[in-house]
Amino acid sequence: MKRQLSLAVLVALGSVVAVPALAQDKIKIGVIVTLSGPAAALGQQVRDGFALAVKDLGGKMGGKDVEVVVADDELKPDGAVTKVKGLLERDKVDFVVGPIFSNILQAIHKPVIDNKTFLISPNAGPSSYAGKECSPFFYVTSYQNDQVHEILGKVAQDRGYKRVYLLVPNYQAGRDSVAGFKLDYKGEIVEESYMPLGSLDFQPELSKIASLKPDAVFTFMPGGMGVNLVKQYRQAGLADSIPVLSAFTVDESTLPAQQDAAVGMFGGADWAPNLDNAASKKFVAGYEAAYNGVPGTYAMQAYDAAMLIDSAVKAVKGDLSNKDAVASALKKADFASLRGGFKFNTNGYPIQDFYLTKVAKRPDGKFQTEIVQKVFENYGDRYAKDCAAAK
Repeated sequence: MKRQLSLAVLVALGSVVAVPALAQDKIKIGVIVTLSGPAAALGQQVRDGFALAVKDLGGKMGGKDVEVVVADDELKPDGAVTKVKGLLERDKVDFVVGPIFSNILQAIHKPVIDNKTFLISPNAGPSSYAGKECSPFFYVTSYQNDQVHEILGKVAQDRGYKRVYLLVPNYQAGRDSVAGFKLDYKGEIVEESYMPLGSLDFQPELSKIASLKPDAVFTFMPGGMGVNLVKQYRQAGLADSIPVLSAFTVDESTLPAQQDAAVGMFGGADWAPNLDNAASKKFVAGYEAAYNGVPGTYAMQAYDAAMLIDSAVKAVKGDLSNKDAVASALKKADFASLRGGFKFNTNGYPIQDFYLTKVAKRPDGKFQTEIVQKVFENYGDRYAKDCAAAK
């Protein structure tokens, strides 16, 4: 069965996978991601990428058995706080991994950090914790939110697009995306449309785009929002005349639903399944064999999150009682990232390469993003200079 791997390592909230060992001899990890609703595919990629890493580690970190508890935040901030408090107080996890969305991260960040538990984000990387509010208990294996969008702003500027329409959801990550795009793009913004999070009908916005005729559209629409937008954009006849520059709108979590409608659309990312290194190729093959789907950045970053934790547990020889020692070990990021070069900046956010990607249909009929060009190299975020607590 294709789902056996995840079920062997990760299970729904309220139950755990236990291996014979004394409680104090286990590494306990809580994974909190969105596993229901239109955005569930994103959380599933994180859950499964993390499960694959634990499996590849033989179910152990630093010689200790690993126990993982999975919580569905349901994309509800208040509910996420309740779920994460359960992980901390009932399950007494050593690490919390998650979430997908920045509004959920903003809800759970304080309770986790105040509990002096290490929070590893495999996706959300809001600006709010990258500067003055940085913490030695918080690490990000993805990016600072602005950065992925900076890729598209740089590309739009370099390609000479003079007029661009911006279409994003109205929450922290959406606002970060606009800020990131504008860093390098100096042309005219013909309109900024901020949609309620979870919007699925884009007809009014598509009518505006058709009327304004911009040189390109920049959008950030994750999960089900991205699925609907891409299908409606193609159906409106805009895809062949107005290029789409996007982040998290066309990726491996949405492509199974978008399929041909997304082919040729551009994205920005820190990795793609066709990245040419041995570790990445092994990961992609292992993921596809286990889950019958193509991994995206969500799965890759979750895999790296597990390897980061493993590196820290090994460095402290399994003794997690000295929080300063664990923080120091995490900051060193002494593991081989699937994306190649990776290290933490002073704020716990990565320094890494970023790429322009394009959606392609593979010979086997599956869809994936593929690297078009490297846009930034060894790139750290602009907020790290304001981080004092983590230096």
